[in-house]
Amino acid sequence: MSPAAPTPRRCDITLDGRRIEAAWWGPGPEEAPSIVMLHEGLGCVALWRDVPARIAAATGLGVFAYSRFGYGHSDPVPLPRPLTYLHDEAREVLPRVLDAAGIRRCILLGHSDGASIAAIYAGLCQDFRVRGLVLMAGHFVVEEVGLRAVAETKRRYEEGDLRARLARHHAHVDVAFHGWNGAWLDPRFPEVFDLSSELAHIRVPMLLVQGEADPYGTVEQVRVVERDACCPVETLLLPEVGHAPHLEAKEAVLAAVRDFATRLFGVHEPAGRRPGSQDNASSDGHLP
Repeated sequence: MSPAAPTPRRCDITLDGRRIEAAWWGPGPEEAPSIVMLHEGLGCVALWRDVPARIAAATGLGVFAYSRFGYGHSDPVPLPRPLTYLHDEAREVLPRVLDAAGIRRCILLGHSDGASIAAIYAGLCQDFRVRGLVLMAGHFVVEEVGLRAVAETKRRYEEGDLRARLARHHAHVDVAFHGWNGAWLDPRFPEVFDLSSELAHIRVPMLLVQGEADPYGTVEQVRVVERDACCPVETLLLPEVGHAPHLEAKEAVLAAVRDFATRLFGVHEPAGRRPGSQDNASSDGHLP
């Protein structure tokens, strides 16, 4: 029998007087390693849906997720965002969030923009708390196909129901949307966004998850990492899967994350604390 999925524990963080929405699933960082989830460009804690609980139940690890400033119910940010907003998040905010959450040993699991932030952080900072990366539908270079998809998402926001759907999850919906969309559609963005240098400096194992039908990025995103990285890289390509593999191919992604986490942490943990072990389990959608 699979262990029961844990319920979330809200644990908001305050940085410089500004609130960040956050939550934990499963054991805390003092009991087990953690998976830190970094959401996509239009995501937040709520839009991970049941994925954090499923990962916590499957691995026995603690799972921590937060909504970046401007998203979910976190405090807003001024617009326009700088074109370096992903690098700024990795350098200035993420390490402080890890400190505030008490993270000791972790995997950074990022989706889309969140994957870019995870890669930037691991490439710029040798943080010994970070033992591995799971990068889902990540952006590492700018592709024309991705820019066309971002432009189409803008049309849907302005002319369709996307704004209303996002407003259910974001207290400052226009900040969330335009902060992301405005930066990506700025003609200068391709000049400042190329993560080749950061990828070459990552020194922890990576699991790449990419849908072959992702409108925001092709398999070339994976190939860039495989070419530039000096550390072990595993790749899971998913046919007929789009930009949200954790929602569109739940079981395949969950199995890959569980296996990656088990191999990464299993040899370092006592038997009762190994990811996926029954003893370690706590009893406690992609819109665009």
